[in-house]
Amino acid sequence: MCLGDDPTCAAFAEHRLRYRRDMQPERRAFLKSGFVASGGAAALAAGGLSLVSPAVAEAGRTSAAHAAHHHLPATAETVHWGYFSKTLKPRIEIASGDYVTIETLTHHANDDAERMVTGDPGAESVFLWTKDKKGVARRGAGPEDAKLGPGGGLGVHICTGPVAIGGAEPGDVLEVRILDVAPRPSANPKFKGSTFGSNAAAWWGYHYNDMLEGKKREIVTIYEVDAGGERDWAKAVYSFPWPGVTDPDGVLHSIIDYPGLPVDHTKTKRTYDVLKGIRVPIRPHFGTMGLAPAEADMVNSIPPSYTGGNIDNWRIGKGATMYYPVAVPGALFSVGDPHASQGDSELCGTAIECSLTGTFQFILHKKAALAGTPLEALDFPMIETRDEWVLSGFSYPNYLRDLGPEAQSAIFQKSSLDLAMRDAFRKMRSFLMHAKGLTEDEAISLMSIAVDFGITQVVDGNWGVHAIVKKAIFSERTA
Repeated sequence: MCLGDDPTCAAFAEHRLRYRRDMQPERRAFLKSGFVASGGAAALAAGGLSLVSPAVAEAGRTSAAHAAHHHLPATAETVHWGYFSKTLKPRIEIASGDYVTIETLTHHANDDAERMVTGDPGAESVFLWTKDKKGVARRGAGPEDAKLGPGGGLGVHICTGPVAIGGAEPGDVLEVRILDVAPRPSANPKFKGSTFGSNAAAWWGYHYNDMLEGKKREIVTIYEVDAGGERDWAKAVYSFPWPGVTDPDGVLHSIIDYPGLPVDHTKTKRTYDVLKGIRVPIRPHFGTMGLAPAEADMVNSIPPSYTGGNIDNWRIGKGATMYYPVAVPGALFSVGDPHASQGDSELCGTAIECSLTGTFQFILHKKAALAGTPLEALDFPMIETRDEWVLSGFSYPNYLRDLGPEAQSAIFQKSSLDLAMRDAFRKMRSFLMHAKGLTEDEAISLMSIAVDFGITQVVDGNWGVHAIVKKAIFSERTA
């Protein structure tokens, strides 16, 4: 019998609700709270407020009844490191309604390879780097002959995929339901039962040019998470100043300027009493998730854009549903940059970068079926949870189009929170007017009194501001 853990069950929503009600408060920890928050998919099944019409939701359920379940591991053969590309060959091809369990690896695992790489065949294949061989050679969207290696580190996230969705074409909308998120346990027997992540307060962080006494430095903090799911918090294990790393090719990296650098801990000075007595709430989510853009063959994974990517919003976790405009045939979905937790702004440059495995369902909404629905004119990534709609505003909504031939470098000089706030405002105004039938004056009043605007991130080149509106506001509205 389904216990609220089988999304193919006809009574999935009812069973999920019963399961959550039966749980004892003291057991509502890691997997039983943050990892099991019921969200968009359950809301659809229950007939609650959603972006899609009842007819479209029913079509999704119908396709799910005949869905296949795929598994995509993270290996050197299934990941692309530091970029999105419409030219990538799909690692798997699926049909609308199918489920895919996808493994993701943090690009910071080599900050402590003993805890996050050793004994894990998938991670070892990806992070392999000797004088003679590199598991994944291209790391970034830069040129093949870049000084630091192919790709040049112009993009840092290990992305698993792409997944091609059969029949997806430009103008369609892809709905991605995040049904499960689980930590990737350490494969080293010394650390059985634990998962680890890294937080780097780095040179690209918002804080870096505002250090007390002008003492610029990069500090890495390693965190431990309970791999079994009995704790809903992480704790700091130790921290260390970036020691400077000479990579296997003999290049010295005095700062964290290239992804996957193997830290030699015989040269680090660890502080073990860091953040004593502090429990960091778990918010497992995927920082980078989205589709391939159409504007360039190879796109740096760092700045987010209209097809998603590195949005870095902690709400993109279990129970959330994402909507993306399709820009290229097949959509080409990839996911990576897994986080155990992050606060709004990701101020120091990273979250707790922690390898995770997600289970997703993909529903394709064809352009012809979207007329008159809130998704009809969707041209940006949108988040839906059980209780909220979250709109993502960026300094430049489509920087690849807006900034011309040098967009991938120009975006890092041109971003501002003013621009991101303006974009979030315009998107929320449009949503309230076209999806909820408000006048412009009504929308503006409602935004000021009932919509929360927050800083998503200030470290990804294309800065972000999100706008959150509660679904309950519209519970009595018939149109």
